Amino acid sequence: MARKKSRNRSSVPGLNVPVYPIGVAAKLLDVHPRTLRLYEAEGLISPSYHGSRRLFSQSDIQWITCLRSMIHDEGISIPGIKRLLNLQACYEILDCPAEVHETCEARVERKNALDLCSRCAARLPARDSSATNGE
Repeated sequence: MARKKSRNRSSVPGLNVPVYPIGVAAKLLDVHPRTLRLYEAEGLISPSYHGSRRLFSQSDIQWITCLRSMIHDEGISIPGIKRLLNLQACYEILDCPAEVHETCEARVERKNALDLCSRCAARLPARDSSATNGE
């Protein structure tokens, strides 16, 4: 099978530009806006804010799609996802093929804390060390 030539993501305009309000993002993802608020409260997503309005980028939409796959297709709970992301990159959890995860704009690498992957736009807030130590 011939490998498809991947697009240079840096030349694709707008992937990281937050343009979708929560209602539009929810409709694109076929979820209730409350679901997106829950993911944010759990620290799995971190939408941009313009005033008091949450705005989502195309990369945010892609990351949320991956989250929903982990929850619904893989049966992983939200606390389980949070723990797994501290141990493995998201593409290892989802078992994505290399040709997918090498160009994924929502890829989350394993780091010391849940945070922004240096290569993509998955903006996850840094883990609060006091919260994980039970303080």
